[in-house]
Amino acid sequence: MPQANSIKNLQKALSMELTACHQYQLHAAVLDDWGLDLLAAKMREEMQEELGHSEKYLERILFLKGDPALTLDKAPIRANTLAELFTSDLEDEREAIQFYTAASQQASQDSDIGTRTLFESIVLDEEGHMAWLELQLDLIERMGESAYIAKHMSGN
Repeated sequence: MPQANSIKNLQKALSMELTACHQYQLHAAVLDDWGLDLLAAKMREEMQEELGHSEKYLERILFLKGDPALTLDKAPIRANTLAELFTSDLEDEREAIQFYTAASQQASQDSDIGTRTLFESIVLDEEGHMAWLELQLDLIERMGESAYIAKHMSGN
């Protein structure tokens, strides 16, 4: 049954997105604790986008008559530095892009156009996240962490 491949891949993607939600939630709290409230707000925006992705995967699993499990792919990890935070997120985004691309190709082979299109649209969002993370790491390197931090706190 071709839908079995889609349901399996959608479930993995759902778990990955739920992990991303909680990872960004943890990052936001840590950034607030560090006084980087503007950057924490950005992480909360990312968290909401990942939550939206998880909702789309959940809906597609149900549409295909699957039984979604709301589980995490892995436990969120607390970063100790900004570079560590952005680097770990970048690795996760690259992993998601690789998996969603392969899942899209599998769905195409199985003639599941709806699932293929869903994976493709979310890959584009993840590529945007990846580019933003790469930029943040580049800015830290070029500006220095102190200047970068000053730019991302309101002073409240």
